[in-house]
Amino acid sequence: MSKTTRATQVLSQTKVAFSVVTYDYDPGADRIGLQAAEAIGEPPHRVLKTLMAELDGKPVCVVVPSDKEVSMKKLAAAFGGKSAQMMKPAEAERVTGYHVGGISPFGQKKKVPTAIEQQALTEDHVYINGGQRGLQVRLSPRDAVSVLGAIVAPIVAE
Repeated sequence: MSKTTRATQVLSQTKVAFSVVTYDYDPGADRIGLQAAEAIGEPPHRVLKTLMAELDGKPVCVVVPSDKEVSMKKLAAAFGGKSAQMMKPAEAERVTGYHVGGISPFGQKKKVPTAIEQQALTEDHVYINGGQRGLQVRLSPRDAVSVLGAIVAPIVAE
């Protein structure tokens, strides 16, 4: 497995501190983020999943703890939109240039607005997909927000 992806290249160019962690990706896992957390021995709230959604018909990227679900209502409100829905997997792959299970918010083909769940900022470090199945990057959540130009908002369902 290559540890160099568009995501790791973007992080290297921005000079933020990060490290790369690999694990055995299970394509049959019901919940990819939870499988990643278990595989690397981290609590699920520290391993963030990257989801693609549509907000009023336009793509947005959403980064939330792997043990939480996104509230579409809160997501729409965070961006000042009317309605949000999850993007279909094939469309997410087309927009990001990554395969499902390896979608990273870093280095996507087209830069889209990104939201990160505010709970993530209570952690010293988090893990986010590094642009390949079985590859996570470990970094400060504040650095992730900075690199992505992300908004921070309460976007998970209660």
